[in-house]
This record gives sequence, structure tokens and C-alpha cells, in this order.
Amino acid sequence: MSSRSIGCHTRPAYPVLVLVAAALLAGCGTAGRPVAAPSAVWDGPSGAATAGQPAATAVAPTPPARSPSPSVTPSGAQPRRVFPVPARKVAYHPTHSAYPGTDIFADCGEPFVAVTDGTVLEVSRVDRFDRRGPRGPHNGGLSVSLLGDDGVRYYGSHLRVVRAGVDAGVRVRAGQQLGEVGRTGNANNVCHLHFGLSPKCTGRDDWWIRRGVVWPAKYLDSWRDRGNRSPAAEVAAWERRHGCPAAPRGN
Repeated sequence: MSSRSIGCHTRPAYPVLVLVAAALLAGCGTAGRPVAAPSAVWDGPSGAATAGQPAATAVAPTPPARSPSPSVTPSGAQPRRVFPVPARKVAYHPTHSAYPGTDIFADCGEPFVAVTDGTVLEVSRVDRFDRRGPRGPHNGGLSVSLLGDDGVRYYGSHLRVVRAGVDAGVRVRAGQQLGEVGRTGNANNVCHLHFGLSPKCTGRDDWWIRRGVVWPAKYLDSWRDRGNRSPAAEVAAWERRHGCPAAPRGN
């Protein structure tokens, strides 16, 4: 029985040599160039390889990518914003007495929700308002302020109750309930939410800034119509012009 020589471009003359040829061909590539031997196949944390191949060094599988934090938004994207009182019957006026802010009128007990994703800054669960004074620091009664991921402080006051677990430092999401509309503080016995927009001035209780420094109505109009108009630029511009005033303006 005769056979031809077996190389990278030859085949055995008879079927009986097929297995031998296959073994030799495994070391040949295109145009007669040798091909590197295949590496071991990863088969779990033991480092064992498939039969007939050398053991591979154990390498832990790459963990799946983690979802981005809720506080991180894609480049150029705006964080979601919602109207702060998602009740069917609400009313508000574009102006306010003495300083920028908006009174949103709704029944006592209606939810007050986070306008956007952010971190709770200040919480008041005790109504310290006294008409004999001092009036300014305690006018809001029960209140919550939230530092949004957009850098704006969102403030709601005159609440009937602040929900359990809503404390300074807690992360919240847009639409998450923070409390209930009420008439605590200097609310003149009328159920409503005082709503303010401001920058956060750190290091002291800046109630005269927290209560509001830019007019909210145009933003409320947008959010009520399911828009997403951002107050961030206007609030930042106000802070550049005024800094953090050390004393209140108005009453």
C-alpha cells in the first residue's frame, strides 16, 4: 500500500490515513504557515481545561456592567421633573408677596412630591410658628427642602405631615412623596403649599434664601403640562449676582 507525503497542502492517498492527516493539518495554516495551538477553554473557577489540553490559569469572569447611579444623567440630558402637587384640583398665582415664590392651593392631605431626583437637605417636623415672633425663621411650619441633581434647591412648606423616612441626607426620586399639603406655620389657616426655588448656601440656616429667590410659575406651568423646563440656569445666575446674602430681604 502506497501513500503520498502529508504536508500542509497534501492529503493521504487512502482513507485509512485520514486521521493522521487531520492531526498534521491542525498545525498548518493558510499558505503553509503554522497555526498556534488552541488555548485551553475556560471551564469555571477551578482552572481545569478540556480534555487533552493544558490547564489554563484561572481568571475570574468579568462582572456585568453596573447601571449608572440615579443621580447621573447622560451627557446633555436633563433630569426628569414633575409638578410638586399631583392633585386634580390645584391653583397657583404667578406672583407672591414680598419675595419670589408660589403658593400652590390644594386640599389639605394632598401629596407633596419630589420635583426631581436629589438629596433631602432640611426637614422641619415641628411647627414653631408664633405670631409674636420671630416670624421669618418659622413661617414655613412643617417643611422639606431637596437639593436636586441639577443643583437647584426645591422647597415646600406649610405641610400637614412629613413622611417617615424623609430625613436630611436621604436620596429621593422624582415623584416620590415627601409629605402632605397642610396649613402649618404662617399659612393663614388656608391649605396650600408654599413652593420656592433657590441655590443652597451652606454653613447656616439660610431660611431667607430657602423660601425662594426666582419666580417659579413659568417652571410650574411647564411641569404641569408634562414639560421639563429647568430652573437651574436662572438659579445659578442669581447666585453669581447675589452670592449668599447674610440677611433677609423683605418679611
